[in-house]
Amino acid sequence: MQTEQKRFRKNDNSFVCANCQKKVEPLGYTSRNHCPFCLWSLHVDVNPGDRANSCMGKMRPVRVELDSKKGYVIIHKCEKCGEIKRNRAANEAKVQPDDIKLIIKLTCPEF
Repeated sequence: MQTEQKRFRKNDNSFVCANCQKKVEPLGYTSRNHCPFCLWSLHVDVNPGDRANSCMGKMRPVRVELDSKKGYVIIHKCEKCGEIKRNRAANEAKVQPDDIKLIIKLTCPEF
């Protein structure tokens, strides 16, 4: 019998943001996948936390959507390959919460 592999891997390490160069601390409860200061990310995952993507492009936050179950969801677009990814915001985190002013600004992106 073949076992189903988990799609999510907890990978909650600190990192230096490739966009703003600020040090980002671990969340402590899930994988942090974007900078709480500028909301940029890196295209490093195929599945959340696996760090298996070879693209390594910078992912620009293009908008934020409100999900009734997940709260704010940041939509990132890779500057290198164009792939779109959705990432749950950590605006209520105890350690370095996401900048709520940037989140709100991205709910109505400029046209």
